[in-house]
Amino acid sequence: MPTRTSSGTAGPPRRRDPERGERILEAAARLAAGRGFHAVGMAEIGAEAGIVGSGIYRHFASKEAVLLALLDRGMARLEASAAAALAAGTPERETLTVLVADHIRLVTENRTEFAVYYGEVHTLPAEARRDLRRRQRHHVEDWVHVLAPLRPDLSDGELRVLVHACVGAIQSTLFFRSGLDQHRLVGLLGGLAHGLLGVDPVRR
Repeated sequence: MPTRTSSGTAGPPRRRDPERGERILEAAARLAAGRGFHAVGMAEIGAEAGIVGSGIYRHFASKEAVLLALLDRGMARLEASAAAALAAGTPERETLTVLVADHIRLVTENRTEFAVYYGEVHTLPAEARRDLRRRQRHHVEDWVHVLAPLRPDLSDGELRVLVHACVGAIQSTLFFRSGLDQHRLVGLLGGLAHGLLGVDPVRR
């Protein structure tokens, strides 16, 4: 709907600022990572994002909608990264190396966002929770599909155990501060992940 100017003529419609929406999500993640999402108020999120709390409602219908958008964004990052690795058409071992490296990068560079994801996903309404769990399972299956030809000695169930162990080991760093610099942390996680999978990385 067009807006009205002071002269009464129709002006251009107001547009939502997508960058402001991103700032709101980033602010919510920072606050929730330390205290839990449900302990944080909308006014606090707005202040952290540099806007009044009521301004959030121009982008999100409710506090629950903020959480849903934040968790959806985290899952979408993982899905997009895996899709790009699979679409590259490289040999399985190289693809697996990329999957591991990208997962480590996403988790370590977006620590607060993923900490909220794993701390709050169980609080979502049942339908939203089921949808995210389904997407998680599909993400694991992408890894299993790549790992299977590299570990023909394992059953499907065993492959899934290794993938879950690998992903869990990487994500364990969300819940404590190692004090290591990024380069050292990434190197340790990469070695650990490939050790769990039983496949040496491709040196790039």
